[in-house]
Amino acid sequence: MTRRILFVCLGNICRSPAAQGVFAELSKNAGLDLQIDSAGTGSWHIGNAPYGPMQDAAAVRGYDLSGLRARVFVTDDFSNFDLIIGMDADNINDMENLRPAGNKTPLHLFTDYTRSSGSSYVPDPYYTGDFEAALSLIEEASAGLVRHLQ
Repeated sequence: MTRRILFVCLGNICRSPAAQGVFAELSKNAGLDLQIDSAGTGSWHIGNAPYGPMQDAAAVRGYDLSGLRARVFVTDDFSNFDLIIGMDADNINDMENLRPAGNKTPLHLFTDYTRSSGSSYVPDPYYTGDFEAALSLIEEASAGLVRHLQ
């Protein structure tokens, strides 16, 4: 049974902490008891709070990301989580390169849980500047993941 879920993006300051915050709220409202975390495949932002514009956009929608801090994805995450979700194919490939031999922890793209977005990945708003579109896609995927787990 899936009880420990990790969201992963590149720097762990935009997409994955937003996914952690949004999914935590939606899963709690659905009565799911889960351990939820996020990480980045890069180590540039370790210890930093989520990017200010992402926090601001999330706050407008009622999500508080201020207590989250960036960390890097590590090999032990494969044994510490039941499901690992990447924001794009590069994230998935970077994690696969760290997968221990014989480990079967499922890796999925977050957009696997969307119905109508038409996007195969969550675009990085750190580069696109479109925090609203990223959050809308994260909300849609979070709702889909909640439905999947129920």
